[in-house]
Amino acid sequence: HLLRGKDDPSYMPHKTPQQKVAIINAAHIRVSGNKPDAKIYKHFSGYPSGLKKITFKIQLEKDPRRVIEHAIRSMLPKNKLRAGMMKNLTIRVNE
Repeated sequence: HLLRGKDDPSYMPHKTPQQKVAIINAAHIRVSGNKPDAKIYKHFSGYPSGLKKITFKIQLEKDPRRVIEHAIRSMLPKNKLRAGMMKNLTIRVNE
């Protein structure tokens, strides 16, 4: 909601808002149920049989910023403005 700029009275859906959002303590997130073992992140390298899979638990230990970034990226609209909105997002890991 904040990254899209919808809380601003001058909201225009075709403009990238200039509001910055900072997330701290990304390593301390919790999820319910068996999501740490069941949730799988996938990406494709481009080569034959190049599908890479990693579980939520391993990704959180490896780089917690990617978990938050993936969740927020999937909530934003899938258009050309998404890259500009993601630049306004700062994720910090304080351990």
